[in-house]
Amino acid sequence: MKPLRLMPSTLIFVSAAMLLGVMTHLCLPFLSEVAGLESIIFWFICGGLGVFTPLIIAGVMMLRKEGGKFTKETFVERLRFRPMTRRDWRYSLLALVVIGLLTSGIMIAMQVLFSDFNHTPSFMTLDPLSPGRYWLLLAWLPYWLLNIGGEEFFWRGVLLPRQEKTFEDKTWILHGTGWAIFHIAFGWQLLVMLLPLLYIEPYVVQKTQNTWTGVFLHGVINGPSFIAIALGII
Repeated sequence: MKPLRLMPSTLIFVSAAMLLGVMTHLCLPFLSEVAGLESIIFWFICGGLGVFTPLIIAGVMMLRKEGGKFTKETFVERLRFRPMTRRDWRYSLLALVVIGLLTSGIMIAMQVLFSDFNHTPSFMTLDPLSPGRYWLLLAWLPYWLLNIGGEEFFWRGVLLPRQEKTFEDKTWILHGTGWAIFHIAFGWQLLVMLLPLLYIEPYVVQKTQNTWTGVFLHGVINGPSFIAIALGII
């Protein structure tokens, strides 16, 4: 496993950000207008198949270039999908609380500073589901799996360990900044809201040396929050 230096790291994050921008600002609006359906359906499609699936493919190609074989040892040692220890759970649960508190604080501050503050991108807007629209949850599930699986496999499993060989204990700062760049297409309002997650999660994954901690944090924050919004709870 070769070190991943600053320029290649930046190029990867910027390229992924550009792909996300194309999907959200070109492909998604076009498909939504042509089909006459609500845009969030095409976010599931464009995000899942157009962004997160390519991340998985890119990660596989990078691993193959390293000469790695897809064995249990690669999964555990190279990608660091290791059994969760009590220490891992303590870090993850504490991080979840801290992210929740900081995100809530940022939301309150932004609403005070900006009366029209809206952190939800237009293509993610979703009215509470009615009985005839519950099928959207089924459409969301494979997208969610690709989102969490694709990002954690590529960013934290493939990229982060190689970046650590270059940047050592400061890797999570660079990685979090790159992950923020990736989310620029979502708009500054959502990006500001995501900052606690974007930096704390890489820190926890690096500290624990366990990619499952990232899967837990990313999945728990993204999954239940979407379901609560979809059902009109929040």
